[in-house]
Amino acid sequence: MLQTRREVVFLILAGIFITSAIVAELISCKIVDIGLYPIIAGIVPWPVVFLLTDVMNEQFGKQAIKRLSWITMGLIGFCFVIIGVATLLPATENSPVDDIQFKNIFGNSLWVMAGSITAFILSQLIDIRLFEFFKNLTGEKMIWLRSTGSTVVSQLVDSYVVLGIGFLIPGKINFQEFLMFGITGYATKLVIAILLTPLIYVVRSIFAKILK
Repeated sequence: MLQTRREVVFLILAGIFITSAIVAELISCKIVDIGLYPIIAGIVPWPVVFLLTDVMNEQFGKQAIKRLSWITMGLIGFCFVIIGVATLLPATENSPVDDIQFKNIFGNSLWVMAGSITAFILSQLIDIRLFEFFKNLTGEKMIWLRSTGSTVVSQLVDSYVVLGIGFLIPGKINFQEFLMFGITGYATKLVIAILLTPLIYVVRSIFAKILK
């Protein structure tokens, strides 16, 4: 019974994890204004991914979340292939979205997806390793430290790798914009991740009750 509950919880969290990562890829072609500065829309789901990385690392161990990260990377790549094929298929005359419109949205996302796949797996492996490092230092105490500490570094890597491959190399932004979007995106993800840190304690408490 306990094993079944653990499997159900893991599947639910894994589903949210994978969905957040793929959705982030699909909406990353849009740059939005949040009032203070522009950011890439795909930034919004990523703090959820990093939060779940720490939560699942805490409850299921680094090997489980590492396997999930590699699986997610493969699924993002699969999504990349499907979009590529759909971009090549010709639209009919009565299609509500023509080839140019579709390519402008999803065709431009291919570089972003390539950058995101690379950034995702690099940042995930860094996050998992740092989380383990801080956990070895603190034991079962100071969950906020290992969560925030691992996120600070991993999200910095994620922010600049995806911008470099997805936007700078294909010429969508210049170097000054690369630096600006990197700083603003990193700051936004970091603030959201810190605000979500208390949820780790909440989720941990829920785990204790469900898996008791």
